[in-house]
Amino acid sequence: MVHGRWFGFDGRHAHTGPRHARPSSISELLARPQKRTWQAFTTGLGIFTMLAVCGLSSFFIVADERQGRDAQASGAAPPVTVLRDISSREADPAPLTAAEVFAVGEVVVDPARPAYRVLKTQADRNCAAAASGEIGTLLTDLGCDQVVRGTLRAPSGGYLVTAGIFNLDDVAGATWAREQIKSMVDGERGRFQGMPAGKGTEAIALSSAHVGWHARGHYLLYCVTARADGRPIPPADAEAARILTDMLDLYLNGTVVERRAVVSTP
Repeated sequence: MVHGRWFGFDGRHAHTGPRHARPSSISELLARPQKRTWQAFTTGLGIFTMLAVCGLSSFFIVADERQGRDAQASGAAPPVTVLRDISSREADPAPLTAAEVFAVGEVVVDPARPAYRVLKTQADRNCAAAASGEIGTLLTDLGCDQVVRGTLRAPSGGYLVTAGIFNLDDVAGATWAREQIKSMVDGERGRFQGMPAGKGTEAIALSSAHVGWHARGHYLLYCVTARADGRPIPPADAEAARILTDMLDLYLNGTVVERRAVVSTP
């Protein structure tokens, strides 16, 4: 709704005096035919304008219909978005690959910002390789049969990231894992493992790293973030929070899993 003032009549008449006052002069009598002529002219002009608008509208309608017939005749059709079922591995059986999750040597989450540089990728059938303690046991019990992960350097250069996707049996298991993992992390009974990618990346494997996780379909997504210098990350670190959002929400969920969940066909 557009807000603004409403302008209208206030109920008062626009003229005063007797409603049927007689003409007071010859000039007034002479003015009457001119007035009628002007009224006739304006009325005719209004009718002409209305007909012109109607004719123009008809033209656009005919043109649109013709374009629709031409598109049908040429076989062209707009793309159709189809939602795929990713609620279970039975419905979505194709395994993940490192090339699918990390197709190129960099990850772009925003064209206006520098990219994340991919240092190392890995696809492993042993899910416990990427999660230790009770988390690893939980994922195995929930039917996890693979994990695809990669280690990246953040655009700032001062942060390292390991991000990946666990392939679970179904959406119920992924949702259950998402809910149970927090107490395990808080109680230090398990953790997601950062993956070192050569000299200078050892800090990603430290226990002081920040972690985040998210579930979609039968997938559990996770991200481990650490400072490259090994120093602890403060709780209110804005850069670390942005990295988690970039990796979990925008990339793994919004790009990688989205490609599995939504398919556009011509």
